[in-house]
Amino acid sequence: MSEALSPALSPLDEVVIAVDCMGGDAGVRATLPACLAFLQTHPNVRLKLVGLADVWASVPQLLSHPRVERIEATEVVSMDDPIEVALRRKKDSSMRRAIEQVRDGHAHAAVSSGNTGALMAIARFVLKTIPGIDRPAIASQMPNVKGGGTTMLDLGANVECSPEHLLQFAVMGSALVQCTTTNSSPSVGLLNIGEEAIKGGENIKRAGELLRQAAERGYIRFHGNVEGNDIFLGTTDIVVCDGFVGNVTLKASEGLAQLVSTLLKQEFSRNWFTRLVALISLPVLARFKERVDHKRYNGAALLGLRGLVFKSHGSADEVAFGYALVKAYDAAQHRLIERVESQASPALLTIGGMVAADASPQAE
Repeated sequence: MSEALSPALSPLDEVVIAVDCMGGDAGVRATLPACLAFLQTHPNVRLKLVGLADVWASVPQLLSHPRVERIEATEVVSMDDPIEVALRRKKDSSMRRAIEQVRDGHAHAAVSSGNTGALMAIARFVLKTIPGIDRPAIASQMPNVKGGGTTMLDLGANVECSPEHLLQFAVMGSALVQCTTTNSSPSVGLLNIGEEAIKGGENIKRAGELLRQAAERGYIRFHGNVEGNDIFLGTTDIVVCDGFVGNVTLKASEGLAQLVSTLLKQEFSRNWFTRLVALISLPVLARFKERVDHKRYNGAALLGLRGLVFKSHGSADEVAFGYALVKAYDAAQHRLIERVESQASPALLTIGGMVAADASPQAE
């Protein structure tokens, strides 16, 4: 990728993260212990903890912590609140107050386990999108056989996407991988029903054309079409797709991990022979379970906004929420927003030129 598209931005010396402590199924039972553990391992972090007035006593160490600021909210967005209620009626919710900390420049990132639809709507309303980005996308990692993760987007923010949206996702995903890993030139795959360029619907074919042209100009490194199994094989560093397909894939992978864990437990308790085999294989099985554990991959970035927001899984426990905090920290410290803006602008100009050229009448 072009050197001009990868600016040498120095990491932040101190990172401030606003946390919606009330979000998710477990609420403060998960978020507050995770925050305390995170502070102990990240000495250059300050946390702004947003929640109801009566919740702090459950983790008293946070009450007097020198790097913690408590911000009281009077409302909570529930997991089943309609978007309209969360956005228009609950204007003093912990979710909104946390995002406003980012908007007002008091925090570098916000993290919440709350209602995904509400979080996306509030974040888009409060922060707005980066110029040239039509729709934010949800991005996170899937485990792969290479021992790392395949970054995938969109995972549910946009059910239907145009070819231009998929190209925007590729540019944003490349910036995310560059600033949160040591990979300076991540490869991008377009999820399709086959590797051949002629496969898929018209939207996918057109997206492939745009991605190839953007790659020729050095804005991304496009591998080509990939199939579902390539996500877990680690064929490419990034896979782009619409939010419907991405969300189905995400939920299916979580279900598969749970199935494998259940089957292993069943085999361990079946009879003395399988118990003996399982006992001998325990170190291998433990490493396998750790690699596919969805907790390690918790924390999805809402890319395309004028501020960093990370979505933790609604069922996240203390361990999983801690991983979401780490992802937000890495993105903030390495200035993901600036990188997305610097890489997206040239690519989006290219998109506009390509679209305009296609739309112009052909000379006779």
